[in-house]
Amino acid sequence: MARKKYDEESDNHDRWLVSYADFITLLFAFFVVMYALSSVNEGKYRVLSNSLVNAFGGVQMAPIKGTPPPVSPILPRSLPPVRPRNAEALRKEREQLTGVARDILKVMAPLVEQGKVRVTQSGRGVSVEINASVLFAPGDAHLSEASSQALRAVAAVLKNDDHAIQVEGHTDSVPIRNALFPSNWELSAVRASSVIRLFIDSGIDEARLTAVGHGPTQPVGSNETTEGRMRNRRVAVMILSNLPDPATDVPVEAQGKK
Repeated sequence: MARKKYDEESDNHDRWLVSYADFITLLFAFFVVMYALSSVNEGKYRVLSNSLVNAFGGVQMAPIKGTPPPVSPILPRSLPPVRPRNAEALRKEREQLTGVARDILKVMAPLVEQGKVRVTQSGRGVSVEINASVLFAPGDAHLSEASSQALRAVAAVLKNDDHAIQVEGHTDSVPIRNALFPSNWELSAVRASSVIRLFIDSGIDEARLTAVGHGPTQPVGSNETTEGRMRNRRVAVMILSNLPDPATDVPVEAQGKK
């Protein structure tokens, strides 16, 4: 039997109209969206502005006409304003600490002359470094009567001052183990606390005082020599600056000897 032949379907030359209609629809939608974005309802914007004012505690938003202005960043209210350092305030702070250092040099003059007390000033504040042999018996943390008198003289200078005071205890690296102190850490901390207790009894506000025990971790001399170990056994009374300035380093000892 002979196959029946079918005529091939003729090509549709109007299919481009479908693509064109889709393009026009998308273009129309694009311009509608752009128009919606450019048209801001001022009433709704005012409602949003009032809500943000209540939420962020008084930060005002300017009303818009046409295009809204750029929004400024909102800073948390809890952060204090950053104030630049005042050169005059730094100068007065250094002068005040220099006066404190000179007064301490006067009351500690005999021990300074013997090399058992060293007073220095830096950007951190004033350091009164006292050899432990002046204050304590070996391996002990009880202040002797003579050392108590010297420390009370220092307390009299600091009593009416307003700077924070940090008392730091230091030891050499020779291990200690007795019934009272299992290590140098305990010894250095209790020695610093003994000085703090005397300062409180002498009338210094305890809120200004801090005791720190460093043990053998901050030597100023070699632990390999007797002289170095003696230097490392010390108590440092730090009168801390209210405006610390690491760039400042004043040789107070030389000034005090004039």
